[in-house]
Amino acid sequence: MLAGLCRCISLKKEGFKPVKTNGIAGFLFFMKQTDFFSEAASQKNKPLAARMAPRGLEEFMGQDNIVGNDKLLRRAIEADNLGSVIFFGPPGSGKSALARIIASKTKSYFEEANAVTIGISDIRKIIESAKARAEISGKKTILMLDEIHHFNRSQQDALLPDVERGIITLIGITTENPFFYINAAIISRSTVFEFSSLTQKALSAIMESALNDKDKGLGKCNVRMSEEAKMHLIINSGGDARKLLNALEIGVLSTKVNEEGVRVFDVEVAQESMQKRAVIYDRLGDAHYDHISAFIKSMRGTDPDATVYWLAKMIAAGEDPRFIARRIIICASEDVGIADPRALTLAVSALNAVEFVGMPEARIILAQAAVYVACAPKSNASYLAIENALAEVKNGKGRNVPNHLKDANLDGKELGHGKGYKYPHDFEGHYVKQEYWTDPLELYTPTKEGYEGKIRERLLGIRKKKSEI
Repeated sequence: MLAGLCRCISLKKEGFKPVKTNGIAGFLFFMKQTDFFSEAASQKNKPLAARMAPRGLEEFMGQDNIVGNDKLLRRAIEADNLGSVIFFGPPGSGKSALARIIASKTKSYFEEANAVTIGISDIRKIIESAKARAEISGKKTILMLDEIHHFNRSQQDALLPDVERGIITLIGITTENPFFYINAAIISRSTVFEFSSLTQKALSAIMESALNDKDKGLGKCNVRMSEEAKMHLIINSGGDARKLLNALEIGVLSTKVNEEGVRVFDVEVAQESMQKRAVIYDRLGDAHYDHISAFIKSMRGTDPDATVYWLAKMIAAGEDPRFIARRIIICASEDVGIADPRALTLAVSALNAVEFVGMPEARIILAQAAVYVACAPKSNASYLAIENALAEVKNGKGRNVPNHLKDANLDGKELGHGKGYKYPHDFEGHYVKQEYWTDPLELYTPTKEGYEGKIRERLLGIRKKKSEI
């Protein structure tokens, strides 16, 4: 009896209203859920990033692979049939914003907590309230748990049984890889969605919306912003919408109105807002090609100092690290080649590592690969060989495969395919004179550089034997 009374008092404090139906006393939940967006928009002291938080999926920018039209997560949100999910990705990519959009659309009770500030006792209170809510009103509870990676194993275990039974629907938010920081049992009961850093297109749309919105944004500030200033903020925000909007706000509010009543937001203001010097580099214009050309030619010219400078400038300007890694791979093959065969292996490994690690640490991997290729002995003999061969195929004599080199499988033997072929491993030095094509030409001319020098010596010996026989 006393336990039941205590529970009733607890429910009343939480927001359940006592009622009497058919003579049976009970409690009905009447607490109004928080409207995150109207509050953020109405409070002028909120930061611009909070005021511009999207209020619906139609305002949500980026992550089209997750919430684009007819995508799984979008369908689940629109149908109000969301299961437990884990959102992970870099800061400012829209994880919390999407969770709050879910809060505004769902008919379930929405509870928000941060793993940094709550403990197991708080979790148990949330779960007990969720159980009571389900029993009395039939209403589900969605728990948005920000920074879930800060929970230790025992705290995560406290969530597990009730997530599994559906007492709470979990939205876990983290900037860390959940497969390393979250219990496998919770992962297996959730759908994991990876958020990417926002693209320049998405960031540009967010900035334009903030500049033009007169209610929540800066539309009343009469800002004249140069394209160079916009690009500087976009590039240096690193795909983080919050960082972009914070810099935009401080830049606008700290700029005085001129005699025309306009706030001029130029690249100098952008540099101060971001505390980063502007790098003159247009990723879509001539500067893009000029810088990558200087980078490649510095590697080819064995100048590691110039190589890392052009690399650093491209990184600072927000160049795609995968693009840079691909150019290192090409240089490792075209300009180093067999003079140091390890260069290509290291360059390919660098691309894989860049994709796995991501920025900013990927800069170290790129530097290692670029410096190695720059310092390696150089040979373009393989490149020239394929160019010579392609020219011969296009303009030279037409050649057919010699009969003794043809495939002897299936009916080939009856046609004489493979007849007379000499297996090199049966001969001394694993070499035997044999025709491999008609009217042979010397298409590959090895250099004396690095490992290719050894290949040159061997081929010269073989070619000498051919001429003597």
